[in-house]
Parts: sequence; C-alpha cells; structure tokens
Amino acid sequence: MTVVDTTPATLREAPIPPDGMYEGPRILRRVPEEWEERPYERFELAPLGRVIGAEVRGLDLSRPLDPALREELNRALLEWKVLFFRGQHLTPERQRGFARHWGELETNPLLAAGTSEDVVRFDKGSGATPTFENIWHTDVTFRTRPALGAVLQLREVPPVGGDTLWADMAAAYDNLPAEVKDRIDGATAVHDFIPGFSRFYGPERLAPFQEMFPPVEHPVVRTHPETGRRMLFVNTSFTTRITGMERAESDRLLSFLCRQAHVPEYQVRFHWQPGDIAFWDNRATQHYAVNDYAPHRRVAERVAIEGDQPF
Repeated sequence: MTVVDTTPATLREAPIPPDGMYEGPRILRRVPEEWEERPYERFELAPLGRVIGAEVRGLDLSRPLDPALREELNRALLEWKVLFFRGQHLTPERQRGFARHWGELETNPLLAAGTSEDVVRFDKGSGATPTFENIWHTDVTFRTRPALGAVLQLREVPPVGGDTLWADMAAAYDNLPAEVKDRIDGATAVHDFIPGFSRFYGPERLAPFQEMFPPVEHPVVRTHPETGRRMLFVNTSFTTRITGMERAESDRLLSFLCRQAHVPEYQVRFHWQPGDIAFWDNRATQHYAVNDYAPHRRVAERVAIEGDQPF
C-alpha cells in the first residue's frame, strides 16, 4: 500500500531585501484609458517599443509644418513620448525652427553652446570639457519650469556604440506598489543643479550659477498637462531629497523610485545614424546616453523647449 505524505510543504526562511524589484507581469499602458485611437494621415508611424518610442517615416523636417501636421505630430508625441526621424540632416536654424512649433526655446549656460545660445553642442572625444549623460535623468528639473521637450540631432556618430535609451515614467508609476503610491501621493521633492553638474565641473565653475538656479520643489508624482497621466518625477541627477522626510528614509525611498527607470519593459533604445533626430517629451520620460564609444567621437546638437511648472 502506498502511503501519501499529507504534511504541508514548508520552505526555509529566505527573506528578500525590502524595496526590491520583482519579476512578473507589468501594466504596460501606452496611453490613458480614455485615449481616442486615430490613424495618422500625414506620415507613417513605426513603433519601436510596447509603450514608448516610434519612428516617423515620410516627413522632411526641413519643410514648414502646417497646423494640421503639427497637431498630428503632437498627438504622436503624447502617445509614444519619443519620436525618431531618420536622416534629416537639418541645419541648426531648421532644427530650431522645428522645435519652435512647441514653444520658446530654452538656453542652458551650464553647457557648451553651438551656433546660437539656444543650441547645446555635445562634442565628445574632441578634447572639450567632458560631460556625462550616462545616468537616467530628466533634463533641467532644477528649473522652476523644466523643459517641455527636446530635439536632438546627431551630427557625427561613432562606429560602434553611442545609443540613447528613454524610459516611460507613466508606466513606472503605474507599476508601483499601492503602499508606495500612498506614501508619495501629494509629496514634493527638492531638485538642485549641483549634484548633476559637480560630476564634471568644479566649484569655481558652478558657484556663479547658485543664485540663478536655487533649489526648487516639484511633485514627486506630476500630472501631464495634456494627457492627465500621473508620472514619477524624480531622477538621480537632480533630486536631492523628499520634503519633510528624515534623510535615511528619503534616501531609501528616492533610491527605490529612481530605480524604476531601469525596467526594460518601460524603455526604448535607439541606435543613431548621422542626421537622425529624436524629439522627446521631457515631462513624461527619463533618458540615458550610453557612454561606450571612447576613443571615438560623437557630436550631437540639442534644442530644448521651455516648459511649464509641474503640478
């Protein structure tokens, strides 16, 4: 006779670290639930990721945008968060003209300028002062009104490497545990330019800008002004602490929140060719420029569009 062991199975104690990242299904919602899906009539859209990133085909960005085309591109930007345009080879003037359809252009005195003060030039490998963007970040959150978005064009690409990744911070928020959402609902955090820029500039270079860019507070979870989606709005480069929390608690929570950008399901990765353009929604994303191409040169020019005050 076979004897069946009915003793309940038990497992040894093996606790995992708190605030860990876990496997399993994730909520991958590209747009708000009430979003009206409509076809694009003026161009072809080729998705590169599940929730973020699409290539726009069939457009010459050197030609003026009429209001209807601008509306379609803006709808695509809200839906996909970052748009890619291959082989445009725009002059800086044309690049600036395209970006101006979304607002006034921003200047950044902390970075090297190109042909005008509202064009930032990243010239890597030519002996210029190096800057480092190989960290997940949202641009200029140390401003009261961080940039709405940015238009980046690669002028020269290395033979290997130099990709850029973007992460959808609405997807990152959607997948937070309920108890974490409760903790950060209504919370604010301090943002400061010094942590991000002190990695490559000394005090003598940064001190003159302290009055121009004092620390600012933004919501830990901001609401997108056009889509209404809630998004994580903290980043490793510029967010220093959560207001009203003890330092140890703030550091632990910020570390957990910033790690959400690292999840591949929320990301898209783009491999550049000369003349390619990326146009991203800085309100809804973080990005990471992969620094794996030394000693080769990589030259990019970026124009940024003035944004609104997060709420």
